[in-house]
Amino acid sequence: MSNPAFDYIIIGAGTAGSLLANRLTADASKRVLLIEAGGKDDYHWIHIPVGYLYCIGNPRTDWLYNTEPDAGLNGRSLRYPRGKVLGGCSSINGMIYMRGQARDYDGWAEATGDASWRWEHCLPAFMKHEDHWRLDKPDGQGAAFAATHGHGGEWRVEKQRLRWDVLDAFAAAATQAGVPATADFNSGNNEGVGYFEVNQKGGLRWNTAKAFLRPKAFGRPNFELWTGTQVSRLLLERDESDGPGALRCTGVAAHTPHGPEEIKLKPGGEVLLCAGAVGSPQILQLSGIGPAAHLQSLGIEVLQDLPGVGANLQDHLQIRAVFKVQGTRTLNTLANSLFGKAMIGLEYALKRSGPMSMAPSQLGAFTRSSPGKTWPDLEYHVQPLSLDAFGEPLHGFNAFTASVCNLNPTSRGTVLLRTADYRDAPAISPNYLSTEEDRKIAAESLRLTRRIVAQPALQRYQPEEHKPGLQYQSDEELARLAGDIATTIFHPVGTCKMGRADDAMAVVDSRLRVRGVAALRVVDASVMPTITSGNTNSPTLMIAERAAGWLRAGE
Repeated sequence: MSNPAFDYIIIGAGTAGSLLANRLTADASKRVLLIEAGGKDDYHWIHIPVGYLYCIGNPRTDWLYNTEPDAGLNGRSLRYPRGKVLGGCSSINGMIYMRGQARDYDGWAEATGDASWRWEHCLPAFMKHEDHWRLDKPDGQGAAFAATHGHGGEWRVEKQRLRWDVLDAFAAAATQAGVPATADFNSGNNEGVGYFEVNQKGGLRWNTAKAFLRPKAFGRPNFELWTGTQVSRLLLERDESDGPGALRCTGVAAHTPHGPEEIKLKPGGEVLLCAGAVGSPQILQLSGIGPAAHLQSLGIEVLQDLPGVGANLQDHLQIRAVFKVQGTRTLNTLANSLFGKAMIGLEYALKRSGPMSMAPSQLGAFTRSSPGKTWPDLEYHVQPLSLDAFGEPLHGFNAFTASVCNLNPTSRGTVLLRTADYRDAPAISPNYLSTEEDRKIAAESLRLTRRIVAQPALQRYQPEEHKPGLQYQSDEELARLAGDIATTIFHPVGTCKMGRADDAMAVVDSRLRVRGVAALRVVDASVMPTITSGNTNSPTLMIAERAAGWLRAGE
């Protein structure tokens, strides 16, 4: 390095870190270092949408985490993918563009005591970086979308490039069951059924490295990127100028392929921790910031006792119901023949469409688990395929999968260090289905799935429940069954939550500054007090967009 001091050090070149690097390097007077533990996003399967199958569980792109055995899952442990590559989880996720519900952000405003987190204030941050396909050509429909959607930003949103008869039939059945059709899940109320919109461009995955690092940030002389570099701890000093006993973050200790380095901040600079809901609490704890008793048990000196670091873990648990069908083809049989695979490959090569352009889930629905609910509390991901578990072969019969998740789980888990060695994965304990409310909603959601599938629109395909099986009927049976078949939908949040000054479990304030530590912020999904009502990638971008604005304004 020609100059070892930086105005900003960003830890993690994933969803939030990539946007921050772009925004902060736009000021030529600020020198920015972006540190990524993974490698470059030059693996071809990152960019082919169906390639998530080859990125999850691959050490080239995934941290390869697993959860602890979970009592709510009847003792099972789950694979817990997190992106370890430029673009982070945006390089391996399902590409679904979903903001959540307006009430999510109004709830954050209440939790933090900061009205600026309300929906009407978050919406402009979503729109700033959005490039929505409906606004490509001005017309009557596009004008209506312009009030809540952006165009010309870095984050491309497109419609999917395929459809399936069985999914169209499921959508019709959902409307017959009382779920309205919708053309837009992202206006603040996502109730309805329709095809998901995706973060793709011309049939290719559009990750945050493409969107925010190329071409602008990469071409700026005030930007440095280190890949293959893992941060082991933050550099912290006592600084009485910030108050008695106050801490200040002065840089980071990182391990490059060439050896350990200590990277310093310039005076007045900040470290921005963007390592995600697993990585951010891990790095804080390794640095002596976290629950005192746990850190002491590992021989780590406690510099700041923050019991909320690694607590409040929330995730969406999906319950996968599989239905055999007759009289239509699904991906099961299409992809189980050499001819079918050849046709799939040819279509993608010629048109960038078809199954190779698929997001993991194509059709979505948001609805209520019971009529008494005042808002949609369930999300469906519906797929024209079935398999026993992620990564397993497709079934040999035609089928579709209707996966349903509780959008607002009340179960809470933890991310805690196993050892004081930065190379060791932390213990991830989601504690799924650990509350009576979550178990009840799990049972109700399975019943709703059966009610939708029983509607006339699907009957021409003679749907037959293959999994879980109609023999399970009672609340107790269905809740136990959910523990047997449910799996994560890869949306961990909340482990460094923001909150009021009097909230003992709050890790950061409403401007994402770590309590009691100057020059340190957390900017990623871990700061969410409560999980959003939908997929979490785009809300994370919104958080980063807002943080970038505060940083540039000196807030």
